[in-house]
Parts: sequence; C-alpha cells; structure tokens
Amino acid sequence: MNSVVCTLFEGHYHYGLAALINSLYKHGFKGDFYAGYRGELPVWVKSAKKERIFNWDNCTTISVAKDQHIHFIPLHVDYHFCNYKPDFVIELSSNLNQESAGIFYFDPDIVIKCRWSFYEEWLSLGVPVVHEITNNDMPQSHPIRQIWTNVIRNNGLEVKTNICSYLNSGFFAVKKADLGFAYLFKKFVEVSQQDYKMDLTDFTFELDRSNPFFAKDQDAFNIAAMCTDAAISEYGPEGMDLTSGGKLMSHAIGTPKPWKKKYFRHFLKGSPPTMADREYWNNVNDAIKLYSAPRLKMARMELQLASFLGRFYRKY
Repeated sequence: MNSVVCTLFEGHYHYGLAALINSLYKHGFKGDFYAGYRGELPVWVKSAKKERIFNWDNCTTISVAKDQHIHFIPLHVDYHFCNYKPDFVIELSSNLNQESAGIFYFDPDIVIKCRWSFYEEWLSLGVPVVHEITNNDMPQSHPIRQIWTNVIRNNGLEVKTNICSYLNSGFFAVKKADLGFAYLFKKFVEVSQQDYKMDLTDFTFELDRSNPFFAKDQDAFNIAAMCTDAAISEYGPEGMDLTSGGKLMSHAIGTPKPWKKKYFRHFLKGSPPTMADREYWNNVNDAIKLYSAPRLKMARMELQLASFLGRFYRKY
C-alpha cells in the first residue's frame, strides 16, 4: 500500500515531530510525510530550498532517508491546530493521486512502536482509532453520549455505530472511500463554534463535562465516529501507552512534553518518567539527529535514574 502521513506542529513541537519521523523510519514507513506548521522551521530544516506543493507556496522538502520525504507546509489559519486536523487531511486528500491508499494523521507528540505494515493492514479494516483512558467507559446509555445523539439528530444525521468508549483524536486514518469521516469531524468542529460558541483558536478546558464540546476537537471526533458510514476499528488505550501493555504507539499526553521535562525534578514531586518519555528518547537520534552524543547520554542517564528511583517513590 502507498499511504501518506501528516501532522500539524508549531514552536517546540518540532522535537516531537522529529521523534515521530524517526520512529516511522525505524519501523519501515516509506513515502511522503506532510507537516503543516506555523511560525519558524526547525534548524534541521532551514537550509532546504522552497517550492510549491499542491496549493501551498513557500513549502520546504527534505529527504531524511531513502524513499522518505518530509514536506513542510506553512499554514496561515487562526484555528488552534487541534481543531484544524480534519481540514488538513481533507485538503491533502483532494490533492493526492488515486494511487494513495490513504492518509494517516498523528499528533506530533506520538511515536510508533511496531512495524508500519500493521498500520496499513489496520487501515484496510476501516477508520483506525484508539481509546482514551479518561472517560474510556462510555456506553450508549452514558448521559454525554445521549447529549451527542441529540446533537447528531439536530444536524439531520443519525447514529450509525455502536461505540462504547471515548476516543483519542491524536491519531486516525482514512482511505479515500472513508473520507466522509474527516468531513464529519470537520462539520462538528464547526458546529461547536456556530451552535455552542466554542473558541476554536485556543485549547483550554474551561467548561464542565456536561457541555457536549467540553473537549472541543476530541468531542467533535467522537461525535463524527458515532454517525459515520465508515467502519470504525477500535484499539484500547494501551494502543497509545495510556495504560501498560502497549506495543503500538506511545502518546505523550499532557504537559510538560518529554523534550521539556526535568525528570529528576518531576521524580521529587512523585511523578517518575512515563512510557511516552522513554519512547521519545529512544527516537531522537536516528534519521534526524536532535542532540549531540554527550547531551543524549546525559538525558538518558537522568531518565534512567528517575525511572529507577520512581519504583520506590511516587504519588500514585
């Protein structure tokens, strides 16, 4: 199969982007990776030449390995990037040739942990998604899902899938035939603004959970999954290392991110390194090299020490 991968990033998230790209390379991905960005390019990209890609000007392409090309696309949108995911996937899809099997979206704080061919196989089963750990148990009788059902019906649609868990919007993929899911995702992001006055330019959680769009893009994502015609293929929260036992990918949810975290300081607060922290540092110096050898050695030593001590002292 010949799929493409994309993400959206700005600021210091280029560290996570590099780790994501390295993890894809290590596990067999070959092809085109599209990174929409705002602001400055990272230093490991700036020397590349500018070009036009599809409908975007001043883009930059680098090749980090044989048959792996990274395309940086400057975006001028007001949305917080979490709310722009479906738009970017739809825009890319409209420009890709018919030979492309599909588009994978990953947040730039994710790394993959298994062979890339599994992801291609997963895509053949429908829209691949991963459960959240927060609110994971969300059956049809759950009051929030009942509220979402009313939102769906108020927009002239019907519930078509029997999803009983809350989904994390940091990863999904669509085949051409299932692009309608991305359009529904986009539609309900817009509904959140038009009907519920959500501010799509920020990523704060100031409302309580009773609001149907408390989590903004992630709630829109879950609503879209309820009423899509596409098959939904679900993986449990271990699929993002949100619980133990995961072998699929690792998602560094929350803050600070692994590249910002002071591990020994966090250990003293009772928070040892997470699986996502460890996976980040396993993917920082491959096709793209982010750190000098001494800097990487020191960071890994701090991580290992904080992990060891965390066996004896933690808040949870």
